[in-house]
Amino acid sequence: MIAFCTLFRSSNNEGGLFMEVLKVSAKSQPKSVAGAIAAVLREKGAVEVQAVGAGAVNQTVKSIAIARGYVAPNGIDLICIPAFSKISIEDEERTAIKFQLESR
Repeated sequence: MIAFCTLFRSSNNEGGLFMEVLKVSAKSQPKSVAGAIAAVLREKGAVEVQAVGAGAVNQTVKSIAIARGYVAPNGIDLICIPAFSKISIEDEERTAIKFQLESR
């Protein structure tokens, strides 16, 4: 986990599929997030990463690029499927960018 609780792990059961969800903030360290992504990918085969705001999306994209390098030696070709998602933060609906990451 990253200091200051900028990366949260939770589970998402949308569509009957259990998926780890990592939430990234603008203050998240890309190398740390990349390590978390790589760990979950190796363990579960897929992970969803959520980001709200331009800074968080920036850190997420950098993290995904770094994570590709982390998992490539394990024979994992990381792919990313971006989408919009409605989430609730402090009882207020916000739009997040979610990145579904999986092995090709």
